[in-house]
Amino acid sequence: MEKEKEIREIEDLFKKLAIAWDQGDGKAYGLCFTENADYITFQGEHLQGRKEISDTHQKLWEGVLRGSMLEGQIKKIEFLTSEVAVFHGLGVVKLRWQSNAPKKRDSINTNVVVKENGEWKIAAFQNGRIQSPGLMQKIFTLFSK
Repeated sequence: MEKEKEIREIEDLFKKLAIAWDQGDGKAYGLCFTENADYITFQGEHLQGRKEISDTHQKLWEGVLRGSMLEGQIKKIEFLTSEVAVFHGLGVVKLRWQSNAPKKRDSINTNVVVKENGEWKIAAFQNGRIQSPGLMQKIFTLFSK
């Protein structure tokens, strides 16, 4: 029963992240992370700490991502200890003029979450675009058989 409660709390954290995104609220978004969190964007940019994560996203929401919506879901949660878990989420950003986000922007993210003062926070986040195997991967697979 306790594990189900923890799962719900982590799912709620993921929902808070999406709500903050949809509202363009950098402070609320940042509060989903630990003070010294690491955040790797889909482009490989490394944001360090809650403040940089908050500030960077706030600038995006005041510019190119104004009015965008974050859609996503958690696919898998694995508890490493009672206060540390890893989860994989799927996500995509729908821009304000789009009725549906393009499939080519689907991403998968890996999150390390820790329980701080009774509340789950993201300590590390890494995001990457979901892609089909490329030519080189297909060639390597052919020759490795």
